[in-house]
Amino acid sequence: MAIVNQVAKKVVLPRWEIVQFQIVVHCYLNSISVSTADLDCLTHLGVDQEVELTEFCNKITDLGVFKSPQSARNALSKAEKKGLIIKQGKSKKKIAIHPNVNIQTEGNILLDYKFAHIEPQKAQASN
Repeated sequence: MAIVNQVAKKVVLPRWEIVQFQIVVHCYLNSISVSTADLDCLTHLGVDQEVELTEFCNKITDLGVFKSPQSARNALSKAEKKGLIIKQGKSKKKIAIHPNVNIQTEGNILLDYKFAHIEPQKAQASN
């Protein structure tokens, strides 16, 4: 009898998708709910890395992720409260994915996740 049933998947993804996958896994493992628009916004931020807040809100609006820069700003404020992004600076604030999210966005990326579920052992009756 097999100790575990193993599933191995090997997939090559474009940078956008591998960055988004890392964010999805982080949110899932930390029980953080995000909308599709929030996820697209965070993925753009992950790919762009550090960017000026107003410039990024305008870009996200131009890309159609949100309908207005204010909606983008509101989504980023929510993401900051959830610990997904950091803001730095006073007048021209810079934003970036929070380092605790620990995503890789540059160069060759290999994700090596190992998830397991172990069934509890049944007590054996002694004779």
